[in-house]
Amino acid sequence: MKILLTGSSGFLGTALTQRLGDSYEFHHLASDLKDHKQVEQEVLKANPDLIIHLAARTEVQESFVEQIEFSQINYVGTVNLIESAMKLPNLKNFLFSSTMETYGWQPISDEVRDHGVPDTFISFNEDTPTNPNCPYAVAKVGCENYLKYVHRSFDFPFVAIRQTNTYGRESNDYFVTEQIITQMLKNKDEIFLGYGEPYRNFMYVSDMIDMWCAVIEQHEKCTGQIFTTGPDKAIKIKDYAKMIGDKLGWTGRINWDSKPPRPGEIYWLCSDNKLITSLIGWEPKVSLSDGLDKTIETWKKKV
Repeated sequence: MKILLTGSSGFLGTALTQRLGDSYEFHHLASDLKDHKQVEQEVLKANPDLIIHLAARTEVQESFVEQIEFSQINYVGTVNLIESAMKLPNLKNFLFSSTMETYGWQPISDEVRDHGVPDTFISFNEDTPTNPNCPYAVAKVGCENYLKYVHRSFDFPFVAIRQTNTYGRESNDYFVTEQIITQMLKNKDEIFLGYGEPYRNFMYVSDMIDMWCAVIEQHEKCTGQIFTTGPDKAIKIKDYAKMIGDKLGWTGRINWDSKPPRPGEIYWLCSDNKLITSLIGWEPKVSLSDGLDKTIETWKKKV
């Protein structure tokens, strides 16, 4: 089968291409997603069986100051790709990379902010209402709704995956896991981080790629579904930083709240993987501790 992949040079796109390059014929989208005519011409010429749409601006904090750019790339770009894909004669499925950020504000978030973790652990699933609270997430919810519209109205096949925070990068230390590791490796006395109180769940990159491979191989079972991915084990960012520091033997000082606050900060994001596991058998396997060990070793060699 031929796969048209967007975001080929990104974190997951690179890993997915490496994993599946010998099993599928890949066409890597080169067109600017914002240029509908260009995208349509390339998509029709490639004529893929599957489209995997990973390309997006994903730096949540930046979306508050580059709202138009995020909306144009993440929403308009996706609509351009969907509308082009609808003209393909033999498209089997359109796989879309969404985000757990679509859940945004939930009542539990304020409860966690004011009182800490509740006695009853709560993880979001596919039935949890979406309340996006940043331009990045608003665009992703818009894409999900557009996919539901074309699926219902034109029988357009799609799968959307609300990915959780994925770590294990080898060349980008913007995101929280790699940022904490590299700061601690470079500075023995003190580092500077943002909010420490929010809770997040994390998935190691090999688990995320295993999930994408399972969805690709069993895409017919997944058509019309929007999945959460888990793992349903949230950790406070302050505790996460301490966990990393302990692994590194780092004893310096963390200066919290040293970055611009995120408007309407979300204090709780955690999801489960029950539905996707029940349908295709995939589930996360790499523990947070083991995944951090692998990521730390990678960055020790680079820093």
